[in-house]
Amino acid sequence: MAPTLLNVADLACRRGGRPVFDGVSFALGAGELLALTGRNGSGKTTLLRALALLVRPETGTILWRGADVQEDPETWRGRLAWLGHLDGLKGDLTVGENLSGAERLRGRPAADDRLDLALVAFDLAALAHRPVRTLSAGQRRRTALARVMLTQAPLWLLDEPMNALDVPAQQAFRTVLQRHLDQGGLAVAATHADLGIPSTRTLELAAPRKALV
Repeated sequence: MAPTLLNVADLACRRGGRPVFDGVSFALGAGELLALTGRNGSGKTTLLRALALLVRPETGTILWRGADVQEDPETWRGRLAWLGHLDGLKGDLTVGENLSGAERLRGRPAADDRLDLALVAFDLAALAHRPVRTLSAGQRRRTALARVMLTQAPLWLLDEPMNALDVPAQQAFRTVLQRHLDQGGLAVAATHADLGIPSTRTLELAAPRKALV
């Protein structure tokens, strides 16, 4: 078993004064994928946002290599790649400009070869100079996933990553995700779909209890 990198213990969140989930605990090592499942409103997105420090948990701890991520939030955010329900793209910028701009904001401009690899992985090379506002929903989602790949962050937090993807794009995503895991990365994904990764672990949320298998 891989040494634990991410350790979440007794996490609880509230929304509008009501509990969303409580007592959520799990540990992930290099190469592991955790799928968050459960009915709408069970807290999948809230849990991802708590891991990204976008919402503050009511109780519990999030440790990376044994250190509390709350103690150095900027360093922690630098270890994350985030994909939310919204694609987080600027419509007036091209696909290539969105990707390269995101990397500049992270303080590490993307080398041309890395940018090309991300474009090719999601079949975006022919769209690199197209403004994002002219793209279909599936093309925008592929661009957002290419941005995640480009970060080379060790931990990916993904909220319904296969939304709007057609079958070839779903397979492209699975290939990229499997490569990330094979290289020692981790991922936590909220999903209603089968991610297609054989070793996936599952955390089913049903507020305020948990079930880890």
